[in-house]
Amino acid sequence: MIKAAIVGYGNIGKAAHEAISQAGDFSLEYIVEKEEISSSVPVLKSVSELSGIDVAIICLPSRLVPDTAQEILSAGISTVDCYDIHTNILNLRSKLDAIAKQNNCTAITAAGWDPGTDSVIRALFLAMLPKGITYTNFGPGMSMGHSVAAKSIPGVKDALSMTIPTGSGVHRRMVYIELEQGADFDTVSKAILEDEYFAGDQTHVIRVDSVDRLRDVGHGVNLFRKGVAGTTGNQRLEFNMSINNPALTGQVLVSSARAALKQKPGCYTMIEIPPINFLCGGRDELIRELV
Repeated sequence: MIKAAIVGYGNIGKAAHEAISQAGDFSLEYIVEKEEISSSVPVLKSVSELSGIDVAIICLPSRLVPDTAQEILSAGISTVDCYDIHTNILNLRSKLDAIAKQNNCTAITAAGWDPGTDSVIRALFLAMLPKGITYTNFGPGMSMGHSVAAKSIPGVKDALSMTIPTGSGVHRRMVYIELEQGADFDTVSKAILEDEYFAGDQTHVIRVDSVDRLRDVGHGVNLFRKGVAGTTGNQRLEFNMSINNPALTGQVLVSSARAALKQKPGCYTMIEIPPINFLCGGRDELIRELV
């Protein structure tokens, strides 16, 4: 049995708990959560209290992941996380790789669905059509990372960031915010537009009385590549999915926790790991079933 802990018990942490409950090869030993929660699993207040586990599944906002992962890896415990700031993944991978190797454990970073499983699909598309262009079109749906980023802005009581695809990998961010009493909308809006999560996209900030009345955790993606196989052009590949955002993220994290314990010490992204390592079951049986 893989002895695991969940760090952070928001939407993704709860989804990871559900995924573990359906996995026959996991035992959930601890939940790490600062807020008071009701659970049949022992609840710790700090990752410094973790011991006797194989892997920690980090379900925290991306900006909290680097320090948390480094602390856990330094204790010799493997980690998986769903860090989603694309522009900093390579840098984070490098930092965690050194710490993991030094402490003889493993990290898998950016293990969600994008980055994560979509990254694997894009890699396969590239192998199939080495020349061409891949477009990633998200939504329409709720982006958890962007919603958390908007909610962290001073003056924001609650926030919902919707990703609207406009085609060819270009997106519009519709950010609905509920303000704290006395907060200035123009000041808050400016801070959101300048945040690294939103600066690269067309973003509209809209004030609402209740974010909760708008919330829907559904999301989706369309991956499309047109390119050349060998010397033959006009090859077309397409992948579509419609999902519950936290549920899929939690499941991918649990599957990645399984894969983490099959790797040599170091830090990896999902495209660096053999797909069979994410799966529960005997290797021969899986090959017989899937190949």
